[in-house]
Amino acid sequence: MTLLEDLEFRGLINQMTDEEGLKTLLETPTTLYTGFDPTADSLHIGHLLPILVLKRFQQAGHHVVGLVGGATGMIGDPSGRATERSLNTSDIVEEFANRIKDQLSRFLPLEGENPVTIANNLDWTKDLTIIDFLRDIGKHFPVSYMLAKDSVDSRLQNGISFTEFSYMLLQSFDFLKLYEDKGCRLQVGGSDQWGNITAGMELIRRAGHEEKAFGLTVPLVTKADGQKFGKTAGGAVWLDADKTSPYEFYQFWFNVDDLDVIKFLKYFTFLTHEELDALAEEVKAAPEKRVAQRRLAEEMTVLVHGEEGLTQAQRITTALFSGDIKSLQVEDIEDAFKGMPRFTLGEATNLVDVLVEAKISPSKRQAREDVTNGAIYLNGEREQDLTKEITEADAIGRFTIVRRGKKKYFVVEHA
Repeated sequence: MTLLEDLEFRGLINQMTDEEGLKTLLETPTTLYTGFDPTADSLHIGHLLPILVLKRFQQAGHHVVGLVGGATGMIGDPSGRATERSLNTSDIVEEFANRIKDQLSRFLPLEGENPVTIANNLDWTKDLTIIDFLRDIGKHFPVSYMLAKDSVDSRLQNGISFTEFSYMLLQSFDFLKLYEDKGCRLQVGGSDQWGNITAGMELIRRAGHEEKAFGLTVPLVTKADGQKFGKTAGGAVWLDADKTSPYEFYQFWFNVDDLDVIKFLKYFTFLTHEELDALAEEVKAAPEKRVAQRRLAEEMTVLVHGEEGLTQAQRITTALFSGDIKSLQVEDIEDAFKGMPRFTLGEATNLVDVLVEAKISPSKRQAREDVTNGAIYLNGEREQDLTKEITEADAIGRFTIVRRGKKKYFVVEHA
């Protein structure tokens, strides 16, 4: 099976220009790129799909360029947005760009037999004057052509500044530079980048280059219910462990719906077609076992956080499932209960008083009933003593974990 056939099988192709021409191009090692604008200090799982598509090309012997948008990140891409972006300072963009470069290098190896190149488009724009840019690049773009692009047309109603209007020219210039300097013939991007990609191809043609350039987009990832993929109640799922812990990351994938799990296994993992088919059968035969979800969570956590991150995530998951909270380490507590309701222990240390003050139980009467009925657990152990005082002796590090019922967890922090 060819690379394009594998991408088709996995549902990873949204659009491509000149399919037959691209098939011929990919019969020999080809240089391609994808751009990543530094609009935050970390990439999130929405970026994983194009990153992993690049990795598939790299593993197939093609030459991959990961482009960090140190220049375009100063402007902001209007694609897929209803309003203007807030612009960051050059110092912040530079810091974000360095972080993203480091993250990309974790997935796209910079050494070895077929190393990936990480480039920054600030390198070829920082000394470029506005006059030169308008003369050499702007002259190739009729305004009517730009207005017809979805990324621009969709914004005309709400307004688009000249700054964001010019983004298409900058991204097209990237494609031209990489074409001329590195022989890059293919740009890969998200489905919202189709207009920018084809504009770059047009610029290469108008600049007088005879060898054709190509574009390929990957689909917008959505869940079976139509909701946007990669968002939780706490916000985006980041690739930075300090922003989304390995445990949170593992749980995100483990909780994927049965209707989505095989699609996401195809998208995001490097499992063989046979393994994917076998997991699809598991979902049909015994969905309650969540075998496919567990495999997805394991594959993704190892990919992003390594074996150590997976081990930690599994340790926390097992402890919470069994109720054996005392087996967790202090850093595990921090990760497992991030975002859970917290209460700092004050003068009141009696269990009933703490339950009320921390709003774990709505009243003293209910708190006493919860305790005597066995609904309250401290660090995984049932506590039915109404005179119980919560002290340092109960703490794991500086935390005591209170559970009410089967799933409602609260963190009591010792001052």
